[in-house]
Amino acid sequence: MLLHILNRSPATSEVYRQALAAMGPEDRLLLIEDGVQGAMTALVGHFAEAAGRLHALHDDLEARGLTAHCDPSVEVVDMAGFVTLTEEAERTLSWF
Repeated sequence: MLLHILNRSPATSEVYRQALAAMGPEDRLLLIEDGVQGAMTALVGHFAEAAGRLHALHDDLEARGLTAHCDPSVEVVDMAGFVTLTEEAERTLSWF
C-alpha cells in the first residue's frame, strides 16, 4: 500500500487527477493543508474513486474552519493517525 498525500484543493488545482490516476486499489489518499477542502461534502465527489480510502488531517480541517463541513465518508485523522498511515505504507508520494 502506498500513501498519497495531497495538499491542493480540487477547487483550485487539477493535481488531484494525477494522484487518483497513480493510485492502486490498496493505496490511500491523505488530504492535508488546502487539500482538506476536498473533504467537504460539496467537493468530496472528486475523490469517488478513493471511497473508503480517503483521509483528511484534522489539524488542517480545524485551521480552515472546515471540521463541521467534512463529509462523513472521509476518515479524519489526527497527527498520530498521520504517523500510523505513513508507518503502514510501503512509501509515500506527495502531490503538490
